[in-house]
Amino acid sequence: MNKIAKFEKVSFEQFEKDWMKNFPQTTDVRAVYDSIKLPKRATTGSAGYDFYAPADITFYKDKSTLVPTGIRCKIEEGWVLSIYPRSGLGFKHRCQLDNTVGIIDSDYYNSSNEGHIMIKISCDAHDEGHSADVAAGDGFSQGIFTQFGITVDDDTDGVRDGGFGSTTK
Repeated sequence: MNKIAKFEKVSFEQFEKDWMKNFPQTTDVRAVYDSIKLPKRATTGSAGYDFYAPADITFYKDKSTLVPTGIRCKIEEGWVLSIYPRSGLGFKHRCQLDNTVGIIDSDYYNSSNEGHIMIKISCDAHDEGHSADVAAGDGFSQGIFTQFGITVDDDTDGVRDGGFGSTTK
């Protein structure tokens, strides 16, 4: 196996800013931050690294919820981290990522938001009033590292600073 990445927590200041924007009712952000668990594989045969909910989160039917994970990832060049929902959330609740698959490039780590990985999930269940509850510390998404190549005539020299859509601005 290639060891090509390392998960870390973002700073408390970055986490607090992003968390309060999405969960303003939180009374103790420091406790949420201190309880963040770095992603891990469940078994030696697992490809995916489980991302854990930093606090109790409910995904409501027909609503998108952006979850600041408190996590960043230092990835070697030539690799990407793809983010997917945990299969149980998809099967039981029709939860899915709003961008279908999250792509975390190696240069995202150096962005001005510290490369903070945020995961936006929608619940598309058929029954009215449906919701999916995820307890603090439970897995809600997973990340898989994949190697990639580039074309022989690639001459890209752009520099990233940001996440969603930042490379096409």
